[in-house]
Formats: sequence, structure tokens, C-alpha cells
Amino acid sequence: MTVHRRENHGQRLEHILDAIETLSSAFPSHQFILPIHPNPNVKLKVCQRLSKQSNIILTESLDYPQLVLLLSKAKLILTDSGGIQEEAPTFNVPILVLRYKTERMEGVEKGFAKLVGADTDKIIQESSLILQNAIKTSGANPYGDGKASQRIEKIIRKVFNG
Repeated sequence: MTVHRRENHGQRLEHILDAIETLSSAFPSHQFILPIHPNPNVKLKVCQRLSKQSNIILTESLDYPQLVLLLSKAKLILTDSGGIQEEAPTFNVPILVLRYKTERMEGVEKGFAKLVGADTDKIIQESSLILQNAIKTSGANPYGDGKASQRIEKIIRKVFNG
């Protein structure tokens, strides 16, 4: 889980945290991992609300390899992060986007992501459905296959080596 966007500060964050608390109670055998954004508007509320839940792990920000490892092992991703919306389809993990609109509609259109906003009931309903039924997504990541750097290197070598 990640939540950090300004649009989700205030009451929206409270609604999201309500959903997370409910889900952690409803699925006690699942671990919920939330890297806490350093913004004090987020960090303080998240720690106050979720630190007592035994199956919620609050961490500092993750580096990229740690993030990718968690994405690859996840059953569900709750996020308002654009970057995570692009990374998660590689692992066929369903994404519930904690926003009412996204600039990354390719993931929504291909069935990797669903917009749930900060609607507590919708977050709980959609998350429960995925967790109870072990739903996975399928198909090619609409944001690329992860091989752009190799292609770029090949082009550069061709340009400079004739």
C-alpha cells in the first residue's frame, strides 16, 4: 500500500485508513505493508491509526529493489502512486488506485487497475473480492516490457560504432 498524494490528505486519508483498518481486521492472516511517506500530514495520521494493528507493517520509504520484490510477492496493491501503477502489471498483481482519476488509464483499460478513490466501502469491497478469490491479472504490461534500456544501448552502440 502507498498513499501520499496531496489530493488524499485530510478527510480522504481518514477514509482510506478506515478501509485499511477494516481490511486488516477482516484478513488477519494477511500482512499489509505500508511504506510511510515522510510528509508529516501523512506520516502522523498513518502512524496514529495503523501502528497498533499487528498485521500491518509500517516501514520507511523503500529503495527500488525492495519495492519490486514486494510488488512481485503481493496479492493486491492499494496505491495513489503513478509509478507503482506502471510497475505492478509486470507481476499481474491487481491494483486498486486510491484516486478518482489517473493519468495512467492504460492500466485501467487493460484490466490491471481499478479506480476506487477514497471511498471506504468501495476499497473494502474491491479489496475483499480480490483477497478472497486470489484474483490475478494477466497480459502484457501496457507500460512496456522492461527492456527499454537494452534497446537504447543497442541504438547508441550502432550510432557510435557505425
